[in-house]
Amino acid sequence: MIQVIQRAFDILEYISKDPEKAKSLGEIAEKLNLNAGTCANIIKTMVDRKYIEKLDKQKGYLLGPMAYAISGNEGYNKSLVDAAREEMEGLTSLLNENSLLCIIKGDARVVIFKVQSDNDLQANTAREKRVYDTSSGRLLLSMLTDEEIEKFIERYGVPSKEEWEGAADKKGLLKQISKIRKDGYALQITRNQIIGIALPINSGKKTIASLSVYMPVSRYNNMNKLDLIKQIRKSADRISKKL
Repeated sequence: MIQVIQRAFDILEYISKDPEKAKSLGEIAEKLNLNAGTCANIIKTMVDRKYIEKLDKQKGYLLGPMAYAISGNEGYNKSLVDAAREEMEGLTSLLNENSLLCIIKGDARVVIFKVQSDNDLQANTAREKRVYDTSSGRLLLSMLTDEEIEKFIERYGVPSKEEWEGAADKKGLLKQISKIRKDGYALQITRNQIIGIALPINSGKKTIASLSVYMPVSRYNNMNKLDLIKQIRKSADRISKKL
């Protein structure tokens, strides 16, 4: 038996016993009779792999998105998913296009809930992608404060030209962010001719998630663009009100 793997599972199981309550490093180490330094190193790896989520120093650790994803469990950000589920099902039914509920984790856009249409020609997207390379990620980045955006750029750099044309330097990136803020939505056409449109979901004055619809460009070109954005905005606003 490999001891470090055993300890990692012990930590994961301990946190999952009461998934709504954050556990501090000291609490985890004491409960599992682990050396604090050893415990910290294991947890750091689990945070990097997104099996555990680190909150601020006072609040400690919760299960991360991967802990839920591997079991197909939608419990991650449960209150947000619960608020969005009915609206997203209605939106997908109305448009017959896939809809996504997304958040930012580090430099990744993470899908926490998805409703899939029954179109024969499906547009697919990864559960995690770089923030810069998705409409949802661009929207969520743009809704951060100026200070938060500066820190994000400092930590993760600017997009490559392939990820976000016109934003491959800081000046261009800030210009694109300004446009998204002005428009109130983000739109991306991928190299595979998939289009994504994302709008913000707010809790109070803070944007906490994005609601997006994505589809092949061929179908988008036959739609009323303003009406499409209006429908997504209505759903996003109703989800925000539930929160």
